[in-house]
Amino acid sequence: MDPVLILWAGGALAIIMLFIGVITTITSERSVVEQRLGQIIEAGGRVDQRRRQAPTPLTDWLNRRVEGTSWAEKVSRNLARADIKMKPGEYIALLIIAGFFVGFIFWFLSGRSILLGIPGVGLGLLLPGMYVKRQQGKRLIRFNEQLGDMLNLMVNGLRAGYSTLQAMEAVSKELPPPISDEFRRVVQEMQLGVPMERALDNLLRRIPSDDLDLVITAVNVQREVGGNLAEILDTISYTIRERVRIKGEIRVLTSQVMYSGRFLAMMPIIVVGILFLLNRDYIMELFRNGLCGYIAIGLSAVLIVAGYFAMNKLAEIEI
Repeated sequence: MDPVLILWAGGALAIIMLFIGVITTITSERSVVEQRLGQIIEAGGRVDQRRRQAPTPLTDWLNRRVEGTSWAEKVSRNLARADIKMKPGEYIALLIIAGFFVGFIFWFLSGRSILLGIPGVGLGLLLPGMYVKRQQGKRLIRFNEQLGDMLNLMVNGLRAGYSTLQAMEAVSKELPPPISDEFRRVVQEMQLGVPMERALDNLLRRIPSDDLDLVITAVNVQREVGGNLAEILDTISYTIRERVRIKGEIRVLTSQVMYSGRFLAMMPIIVVGILFLLNRDYIMELFRNGLCGYIAIGLSAVLIVAGYFAMNKLAEIEI
């Protein structure tokens, strides 16, 4: 039997097993923080047996290899901010799958050229990170939009005689995700004995919002020096609502620039793909000319990426 075929079959089997492990974790109902809280509850003998997760050997092995490293902590924090139910080892498995898959497509479409397959692997390794960043941004926007309603609910609860913990628990029950999920985690941590200041700091690490930082600072200051927390949060609520309104107007005004940048960045790739399907020999001249063709491709890629980020930077306006 051909040794190359054996290598391809073994590699494909490994990728399939990694893919199955990642999908199993993604479809799980438990998030990273909820799983850690579940481990604490399990130590007290009150774990729900139905929610235990079947181990996956490959992803568990990867988790053990990266556990305790600064890179794993950074990945865990980014995944938690995006609310993606994965572990660092499973994220590594996803990177391997994406890099192998995109690299294989580039290698196959370029006539089995290794020089084009290697950039494809690099692009595949970047795609999961781009998706995580996009999910973080979308979730942060949704959280900031719900922050005003959360403050109103807390203010009404405090004026009705609720404690701060009871007001947060009402937020976790009455409001939709993602703000309800995050405050449910805060309440769970406090019920397990974590001080409120530390639980709120954990919330701020998961949701890096300037508006949330202002709210948490107000709560911590009120706990130290006293005062009417309801009045403070009511004032902050008005400020945050105005900021959210202005940000929404800015997003509407700058959306044309952002979508224009995305379209202009994708247009050369789409044109090359169409020409590749219609006249493959014409496109393959870039690779047959040796160094000149590769320099043209690399320069084009650099200019496309630079133009994309330049247009996005024009659309970013801080409030």
